Amino acid sequence: MTLFRHPEDRIPVLMFAGVFALDVTVFLTARSWWVPVLWFALGIIPKGWISAWNHHHQHLTMFRHALPNRLLEIIFGFQTGVTSQAWFLHHVVGHHRNYLDQTKDESRWKRDDGTTMGELEYSLSTMLTAYPRAWEVGRRQHPKSLRLFVVMAALQLVLLAGLFWVNPYNALFVFLLPMVASLFVTVWATFFHHVDLNTAQHAEASYNILHKGYNLMTGNLGYHTAHHTRHGLHWSKLPELHAQLARDIPAHLYRQPGIPFVWRGSEEKLVLSEHELQALTGAPVSDGELAA
Repeated sequence: MTLFRHPEDRIPVLMFAGVFALDVTVFLTARSWWVPVLWFALGIIPKGWISAWNHHHQHLTMFRHALPNRLLEIIFGFQTGVTSQAWFLHHVVGHHRNYLDQTKDESRWKRDDGTTMGELEYSLSTMLTAYPRAWEVGRRQHPKSLRLFVVMAALQLVLLAGLFWVNPYNALFVFLLPMVASLFVTVWATFFHHVDLNTAQHAEASYNILHKGYNLMTGNLGYHTAHHTRHGLHWSKLPELHAQLARDIPAHLYRQPGIPFVWRGSEEKLVLSEHELQALTGAPVSDGELAA
């Protein structure tokens, strides 16, 4: 019996565990004040990438069994600030169902008066309402997931409190501040996924990023139209689905990746040429793969 649902998840999980082992090592061994601060600064961008994988995991869990999934979610919680079931409630059964309706979207980019939020306003608003909105989705629609969300969040808080009891300074810079920073960076990045796309068509509702390095580090999250078309599809199959959908995606719905992949023109909009659009289309993904 295999432990993983998909073998492609083995190396990413090993990397997450390795980063967490380094976190624990710094927490337990750092004696100089600057070491935890430096570790916090160095980890902001990598833990932002890990947030993308936490997102994938809560769409389609990486392990076949509950216990390793819960243990992985504790690691993800300390690395990204998004605890077990939080992405599922806020994002999977919230945002994915409502993203075409800005009066309901849990990650809405419009103000109540219909105008577009700025990046900072959106990021702060979505970050501060993330857990209340997850709670509300669970209360209305998914009481079983809500119970697990509450239990796991309570466990995460108990573990965090224990870390502060052992060493409050190291716990602040190695765990708590990275949790807050990763949540903010993740929310800020999502601003560019759908902003100003007023449409009822899924093919016209998301921006896509084709940069190889970005998709390597985020598990193909740049193929965002494909992700919204089949949000339960494993991340490894998104490029194939994008190739099938590429003819229907407008040429202007592409962006540059953000820092550190692009330092000049970060998140800038792109318009693909006809040749580039043709190059995207390849052999269509099979129905069997889409159902996997």
